[in-house]
Amino acid sequence: MRAAVPKSPQWQHIVSSPLARCLAFSEELAGRLNIEFSVDDRVKEIGFGEWEGKTPEEILAIDSEALAHFYQDPVHNRPAGAEPLEEFAARVWQAYQSILKNHTDTHVLIVAHAGVARAITANILQMSLDDVYSRLRVEYGAIIHTSADTDTPPKLLIQGPT
Repeated sequence: MRAAVPKSPQWQHIVSSPLARCLAFSEELAGRLNIEFSVDDRVKEIGFGEWEGKTPEEILAIDSEALAHFYQDPVHNRPAGAEPLEEFAARVWQAYQSILKNHTDTHVLIVAHAGVARAITANILQMSLDDVYSRLRVEYGAIIHTSADTDTPPKLLIQGPT
């Protein structure tokens, strides 16, 4: 994540997932940039049910093919007890809309997870969850830019080097 931060970021506020890596990074970056940050539970990663807190090795010990099936089709091969994708996407979209409303005319960095990035992107581009999970790869530390005006729907921005 540190490597993805531009030399002169324009962010005026950071909203962070409460999960440890995002939260620690957000605290560090906010301190370095001398800006405020807040935590929003709604931008934490999707709940993985019985896989929560387990290493890949522990999951494979229970079911040697579970991860292969999940990576081939994460929408239809969810672990038992996992948060339903539709509920997750609605939770994240609600958080995104709230962030837009509470931080108008502000450059906000949301420090979250790949699933959160997919959920926001799916809503902006009006893609199905099947499509966004099968056709969108989100790298670690990726920055996805969006823009929102009060009179138009949010837009995904594809920017060149700054």
